[in-house]
Amino acid sequence: MIGIPEKLVNARVYKNGSQFLGVANIDLPQIQAMTASIKGSGISGEVDSVVTGHYQSMQMKIQFRTPTNASLELSAPIAHELDFRASLDVSEPRTGLRTISGIKVWVKGTPKSNSLGKFESGATMDSEVELEVLALGVWIDGEECVYLDKFNYICRVAGVDYLTAARAAEGVGD
Repeated sequence: MIGIPEKLVNARVYKNGSQFLGVANIDLPQIQAMTASIKGSGISGEVDSVVTGHYQSMQMKIQFRTPTNASLELSAPIAHELDFRASLDVSEPRTGLRTISGIKVWVKGTPKSNSLGKFESGATMDSEVELEVLALGVWIDGEECVYLDKFNYICRVAGVDYLTAARAAEGVGD
């Protein structure tokens, strides 16, 4: 992406890479490292040390205007694979021209809750699905930026897998 990313143009939700679920408002997960408090000899005070490649529980919410058959399928107590594909407005400051950049967020998650929304005449129902995120990938213009997979022990950021040495040391195959 060259230029200044300004805003999201729109986003669509897909299941298993191709099944269109609709357009939605999406609260993406927060990536927060796990830490351990370290103190004692050799440290002047206390440090919250990051555990390499390990992240706290991640949740996300998907809000649809109304429930649909496809969105209600996300209630099944299994891992669902979802793609969130969006376009971004990007401004080129020298020329003033705008371009479109693509961003894709992929998640594998299990349902925590599914709110059907509300019945109010003339209004959206605002149905909402909350997922526990087990794996997460982010691509911008087709380039992988982040890929985290908790059960397969992968923590790849900007092409570097920070758990490669840990998998090798523990005898976990690639």
